[in-house]
Amino acid sequence: MPHHQPGTDVPALATHGLGLRIGGAQILHDVTLEVAPGEMIGVIGPNGAGKTTLFNLVSGVLRPTTGTVRIDGRDVTGDPVARRARAGLGRTFQTSSVFPRLDVLENVRLAAQMHLGRSLSVLAFPHRRDAATRRAVEHLAEVGLEHRLGVAAGDLSHGDKRKLEIAVLLATDPSVILLDEPMAGVSSSDVPGLSEVIRRLHRSGRTVLMVEHHMDVVLGLVDRVAVMHHGELLAYDTPEAVMSDPTVQSAYLGDVA
Repeated sequence: MPHHQPGTDVPALATHGLGLRIGGAQILHDVTLEVAPGEMIGVIGPNGAGKTTLFNLVSGVLRPTTGTVRIDGRDVTGDPVARRARAGLGRTFQTSSVFPRLDVLENVRLAAQMHLGRSLSVLAFPHRRDAATRRAVEHLAEVGLEHRLGVAAGDLSHGDKRKLEIAVLLATDPSVILLDEPMAGVSSSDVPGLSEVIRRLHRSGRTVLMVEHHMDVVLGLVDRVAVMHHGELLAYDTPEAVMSDPTVQSAYLGDVA
């Protein structure tokens, strides 16, 4: 999988003129943005603004009508989800995607096993020192779940399930991570811990894009904010610049009114 070399100016992720038309409706129009290696971007906007559509186009769930998507400089516009994953793209979804009856360690070990090219089997007896298990334990420690290895995933709180999903993603060694509403359904008491896990992802040098409705969470974590509105990129700048932008303010106030 390609990783960036120090000093390279190739964006970790770039979209150019990205658009989606379904029937007569223009869902997304001319979205062009570049994300530098190691940068964290918050994608915000009112409901129906095109945030999840953008993620679906970037990750390959949907194919764009116009424009291109590049990961580490490689054009992946025509690639399916699995090929983009092999190119270094990882994504969590709004709804939980863990195996509820498997324990925490097994969920991550299976992802690591697949990434390492082994057969995907819960019947393969996990050795404490095998590569997949070592990788799983390492990533569970990274998200703060190292003390919950034997707990069934379905018994975790929403916040801990989100942490588990991130650990599963890390086991596939992505260079670009898309987090789709990580705080959705998470209790307020779990938000600070989950925010800290996401902050550590960023500090580790990974490139992260996050769709999130909790504005305080977004503004406290990201380097830049992309504001979506009616399927277009309204603004793309630092949190301070975006929040003081009159166009952004009127877009939000206009949708709230």
